[in-house]
Amino acid sequence: MRTHIVAVSLVAGLCVGRTDLLSAADEWPQFRGPDANGHSTATGLPLTWSETEHVRWKVTIPGDGHSSPVISGDQIWLTTAVPVELSKEEQKLRLSKLKNPGGLKIVGGLSLQAMCVNRESGKVERSIEVIAVDKPEPVHSLNSYASPTPVIEQGRLYCHFGAYGTACLDVESGKVLWTNTEHHVDHQNGPGASPALWNNVLILNFDGIDTQYVAALDKQSGETAWTTKRSGAMPEKAEFRKTYSTPAVVEHDGRPQVVIPGADWVYAYDPATGDEIWKAAYGMLGFSTVPRPIFGHGMTFISTSFMRPRLLAVRYDGTGDVTDTHIAWHIDGQLPRKTSMLLIGDELTFISDNGIATCLDARTGSEHWKERIEGNYSASPLFADGRLYFFSQEGKATVVKPGTDYGHLAENSLDGGFMASPAVAGKAIYLRTETHLYRIEND
Repeated sequence: MRTHIVAVSLVAGLCVGRTDLLSAADEWPQFRGPDANGHSTATGLPLTWSETEHVRWKVTIPGDGHSSPVISGDQIWLTTAVPVELSKEEQKLRLSKLKNPGGLKIVGGLSLQAMCVNRESGKVERSIEVIAVDKPEPVHSLNSYASPTPVIEQGRLYCHFGAYGTACLDVESGKVLWTNTEHHVDHQNGPGASPALWNNVLILNFDGIDTQYVAALDKQSGETAWTTKRSGAMPEKAEFRKTYSTPAVVEHDGRPQVVIPGADWVYAYDPATGDEIWKAAYGMLGFSTVPRPIFGHGMTFISTSFMRPRLLAVRYDGTGDVTDTHIAWHIDGQLPRKTSMLLIGDELTFISDNGIATCLDARTGSEHWKERIEGNYSASPLFADGRLYFFSQEGKATVVKPGTDYGHLAENSLDGGFMASPAVAGKAIYLRTETHLYRIEND
């Protein structure tokens, strides 16, 4: 399966990066950071902040987007969707024609853009239209058309907008090097999964209500390197077949594998070929899966999201269907449907959508503590400078200590709510709210 490369979109201008200025440890290249697990090695980060305290700069981000910032050198990149708004009457008319319009929103058109913000000044240096969409499908009210986080590496930025397309930009010139718009699925609620970069391929999952598969694009050309259909039995209802989880790569006995949850099953593939290595069934408990897998103690930890969420610890040294042999433990209950988890040593910590924070023994699944933290949660938590940071949709950030006993440290708030997950570089935390990007740093 090969794709025809589409002509480049409108380039709004130049955004010059100086990636030689800072060491690799000062980078935040993808969703959930350098190791894709929400950890930062930074120190000297702020414990407290507000609109008037420890805000180095604050810049308005136009449009709508839930993608996290990615950082390299003095560049911060993020994506946004600038809509052509419909009248309330036209929106109501279009939604009335849908089979299940509840919780959806629709716009007349979209400019899907990549934005470059200067890390030092906070100035928006360039906005580049990557893809223009004439008639976008509806998106869920808790989602956006620019939710997938881009990946930055070696002077290139890879932007993904689900079924609307994927593109590669040169961060020095601002030129769109390639676009690929050949992969089409019905997300139903809009795009959600971020891309994962491994060696020479960009790995994407396309789990729609109509078709479900995983694909890899050659990062140099944008051509499709391989595609693999999901092999597990699917639910009868089409809307229960969609997922939005970001791929994650781990190595076992010198062999890499990319773990990508799908509806009702979690799968591992060879990232070079797309060959399926193993899969494990949730037990018909998982669709619309969002959290990114994390790894530790020879296991991958998966939260199955909507309906009745289940958290599983699956050993990743198997082959074939490992449902009966490699699920080390599982629990049900107050689990994350949208936020990813944190693994710190032996402690697995997470927060549910409605603010129930929990710490488990990662080896056994036994509970250390459970606490309610006010708010609703979509952004994934952060572990940095020896602290846990949780960010609510209402704009509150709660800081607690890691470990087997709950310890509250601080509570902070900003004017906008958090849907995007945080980024860290240097001694600063970069927070995207629904309207602004902040650099939070001690004076």
